[in-house]
Amino acid sequence: MDETIRPTDGATVVVTGATSGIGRAVATAFAAADATVVVCGRDASAVEAVTDDLERAGDGEVAGMRADVRDEFDVERLLETASRTGRAGVDVVVANAGVFHATPGEAPIGETSYAAFDDEFRTNVRGVFATFREALAHLNEDARLLVPTGSVARETKPGLGGYAPSKAGAEAVARQFAADTEYVAGCVDPGTVDTDLSGPGGRDPDEVAELFVWAATDCPADDLDGQVVGLREWKQATR
Repeated sequence: MDETIRPTDGATVVVTGATSGIGRAVATAFAAADATVVVCGRDASAVEAVTDDLERAGDGEVAGMRADVRDEFDVERLLETASRTGRAGVDVVVANAGVFHATPGEAPIGETSYAAFDDEFRTNVRGVFATFREALAHLNEDARLLVPTGSVARETKPGLGGYAPSKAGAEAVARQFAADTEYVAGCVDPGTVDTDLSGPGGRDPDEVAELFVWAATDCPADDLDGQVVGLREWKQATR
């Protein structure tokens, strides 16, 4: 298996949940690397704003559509659109879409509503499953499947309700795709990032976006497949 994919060669990259935070920063980084970038989000006007910004900022082709990862038919249409945008097929999928229906650190799991817990799992776990599953029919050889993650998936922290368990589930979905398909599937941990999901105080999303480009290109396949790579590995590889 070829260990690298080259977004600068016009690879097609799909980023879900790309209207804000890490998703938007990652989509911008891939566009700047001359990739064909296809983005989605639940808010059609926000998707349009992101695609306009990407077209101005990058040299690659850009497309966007409103899609909700909780709806597999939306995801199916997203991947079909992506496979026809730029060169045929899809080379990189970043299953970034996620929700947390509470304030980080202020949501004890015993006080989490069933509705919030169910939607966090439907979006953050089932949404990853749907994104990767629908991508399979369109993936090019040596494609890579990436899930943003964080230490909350593996380390206990109070007040994270259903969000932390859902991130552990998302990691497990990636590992299973690594085990059951010929594609490289893994998790990317950018550390604490200042977003609505993790709360203030972390890195700016733009500071970690290149980590995802590296994971999709120059990170050795054996280091990523079924594994978690993060800032340490990226910095050691690129210093």
